[in-house]
Amino acid sequence: MFDIDYAKTPVTDFYGINCFTEIEMGKYLSDYVIRELKEVQRGQRELSSELADHVASAMRQWALAKGATHFCHWFQPLTGLTAEKHDSFITPTKGGKVLLEFSGKELIKGEGDASAFPNGGLRATFEARGYTAWDTSSPAFLKEVSGVKTLYIPTAFFSYNGEALDKKVPLLRSVQAVEKQTLRVLKALGKTPAKRIIVNIGPEQEYFLVDKRFYDERADLRLAGRTVMGNLGAKGQELNDHYYGTIGDRVTVFMSELNYELWKLGISSKTQHKEAAPNQFEIAVVYDAANLSTDHNQLLMDVLQMVALRHGMVALLHEKPFAGVNGSGKHDNWSLATEDGTNLYAPGNDLEENLQFLLFLTAFIKAMDEYAPLIRAGAATAGNDHRLGSSEAPPAIISIYLGEQLSSILEAITKEGSCAKGKSQYVKMGISALPQLPKDLTDRNRTSPIAFTGNKFEYRMVGSSQSMA
Repeated sequence: MFDIDYAKTPVTDFYGINCFTEIEMGKYLSDYVIRELKEVQRGQRELSSELADHVASAMRQWALAKGATHFCHWFQPLTGLTAEKHDSFITPTKGGKVLLEFSGKELIKGEGDASAFPNGGLRATFEARGYTAWDTSSPAFLKEVSGVKTLYIPTAFFSYNGEALDKKVPLLRSVQAVEKQTLRVLKALGKTPAKRIIVNIGPEQEYFLVDKRFYDERADLRLAGRTVMGNLGAKGQELNDHYYGTIGDRVTVFMSELNYELWKLGISSKTQHKEAAPNQFEIAVVYDAANLSTDHNQLLMDVLQMVALRHGMVALLHEKPFAGVNGSGKHDNWSLATEDGTNLYAPGNDLEENLQFLLFLTAFIKAMDEYAPLIRAGAATAGNDHRLGSSEAPPAIISIYLGEQLSSILEAITKEGSCAKGKSQYVKMGISALPQLPKDLTDRNRTSPIAFTGNKFEYRMVGSSQSMA
């Protein structure tokens, strides 16, 4: 089934082999063309037709060498799912032969009937045109289904008049706005001017696994993705013995193959464990730029379900598939960083005098306060509203948990204009064989949908099936 024996091959040998990374580009493009493409990705120059032709030719060569025959523009309409239209590389010639071609025009632009997707009235059957446009900031990748490989090109989807019809366009606009204002604030603080700001997101994806034999016997699971009738299980999560429990053999093998498929795509799956409910699990990915991380999460959900089927199981991404036990969410860990990796939400050694950190902290608090209805609406779906407010899920009310130390600092500054110096604290067990561990700035408060967790904010409201955008 597999072209690589992943049980015997080091991860470093196959990581990212199905992703058109800069390393792969270097095999088909000159250094000059790669530099030009990077400038386009950073917004320093416009994408020219010549550059698009060079990149398209390189993608074609790379994909054909991997065994692909088709390419597709891959986008994220307002269905909450992904969409794609496949075209082959063939171009007929005289004499009944074909050439395998892929032009810059085909790379950067596609078309579809936008009226066939949710669009809020922006499109209709008499004015239905929609466009897909190549997102240069998210690398193309090869997707394998039963041995068939296809070149996938991440794209944005918008109308004939330029209105956003997907999740990606608003995300890219917001990232651009955040970057602009963050650079402005850093300049006002007199900091060494950063060239770029990276909005980082690290998702924690929860899901349930169900044996496919039992799944096929339940019409409600097959049609709705959740149970709508029946009794509570004889054993739920009352004993609190599932969370972080030993992973069984069948699921361990499944997770091993899942990691293999994700690593081939350049998705850095890092952590996996049992969750609180029976047959509930979580997989977490190393944080990355928001746009790329969002694309990777959409791909992860797809691969997750595909690999589960290979093992005779079905991965349920519904937020509340079973009554009486925890539902599934997608915790998004969010932060800002400069291009050199400096985290703007990492407190300095002298927290009380770290003006930069406190400024960005209060800016985040103000944003959550001012735009709370939008934040809430972004997580409002039929499935997620079943989950929120019960069984350890955060309530459907926007609040922020900062922890005792940060809260006291902000209160002191508000009342007195300054605050007392804090001291580093350690957790002492009184056992010489155990090390003294430094206390984090905050405890873990699971009653708030947004919490500061040391150097980032964790947004816990997003549903497991939702797009992070």
